[in-house]
Amino acid sequence: MNERMVIAHVLSSFGLGGQERVALDLARTQVEAGHEVIAISLAPPPEGPCAALFRDAGVRVETVAKRLRVDPTLPVRLGRYLGRAGVSIVHTHNPHALIYGAPAAFVAGAAAIHTKHGMNPDTPRRVWLRRTAGKLARAHVAVTPSLARVALKSGDCDGTRLHVVPNGVDLTRFKPSRRARAQVRLELGIPGDAWVVGTVGRLAPEKDQALLVDAMADQLGEHRQLVLVGDGPERAAIANRVAATGRSRHVHMTGARSDVQNLLAAFDAFALTSRTEGLPLVLLEAMAMGLPVVSTAVGGIPDLVEHRVTGFLLPSGDVARLSRQLSLLSTDFSLSRQIGEAARRTVLERYSLTRMANDYEALYQSLVRSRHGRGTPHLAAVGS
Repeated sequence: MNERMVIAHVLSSFGLGGQERVALDLARTQVEAGHEVIAISLAPPPEGPCAALFRDAGVRVETVAKRLRVDPTLPVRLGRYLGRAGVSIVHTHNPHALIYGAPAAFVAGAAAIHTKHGMNPDTPRRVWLRRTAGKLARAHVAVTPSLARVALKSGDCDGTRLHVVPNGVDLTRFKPSRRARAQVRLELGIPGDAWVVGTVGRLAPEKDQALLVDAMADQLGEHRQLVLVGDGPERAAIANRVAATGRSRHVHMTGARSDVQNLLAAFDAFALTSRTEGLPLVLLEAMAMGLPVVSTAVGGIPDLVEHRVTGFLLPSGDVARLSRQLSLLSTDFSLSRQIGEAARRTVLERYSLTRMANDYEALYQSLVRSRHGRGTPHLAAVGS
């Protein structure tokens, strides 16, 4: 019988990025399973948009703010809070959270687990800090085999503590919807018979949405349109790039949205142009919606997408190949349907939220049991 736990997810902020949404979905399932769950942000107020979503899921929301650029008091303050809350599992969700959260878990006498969501290039000083903090984590999780190999090569942890738990998506939310498709197209002013390619993500240099704008520039028109969902520091630069096409009325920049599933329903294809990634949740979501995906072959994406079977993989920065691939999908509807259906089957079989939640539950329970001398981690460790 599984033991009821008090679980704390430690995040750098309550932004609405991929790792925050993974933590949110995981926390929601843990509340439903009867655990007490706390989400903790290390960013000073105001709270980001994800805080309200955690609360709606029945998760306690707290901020234990970092006060200095490097704050040696934070592990102690956070550790005291975790101890008072009776936390047994501390789950950190990026290098920043690991650096402060793993020592705090040690202070509180809790078991720390860290998930590596991306490649996480960093300065030598921060690499040293996260390696040092990582030694206090009882388990490290990579979301793809490729990221597990990176973690081992970079010395983030040893193979006996490293596990692979791919991300999963809520298949009750992410499924094709004709109603949502019609509603979003009406909202954005997109004709029902137009072919639409879209992307979802923070507008940041590493996401390189400018590449997608350039690839679509000569194709845009009443019946070929582009949707960019997200916000970030590159918004103004991308808006200027869109304006320079002379076809900006066929490009829709929606800003950040919490109804990603509805936006995806309005697309005919999904493009991801990132220069670096882990296993992006939005790519799984797009595939769950039955969309053909075109993505750069970076990070853990080749672990998910099989070229010309469940999607199309391209080199980073190759605007000509991206343009040709999107043009093909906009005219070959049989190919689009075939790839989209295969993508959805793959997510249904391997990348459900239920599977992800069960994997983490098994790992958490094994860590709690081993603390009490009742066993060792259930999931097979990489290199064990």
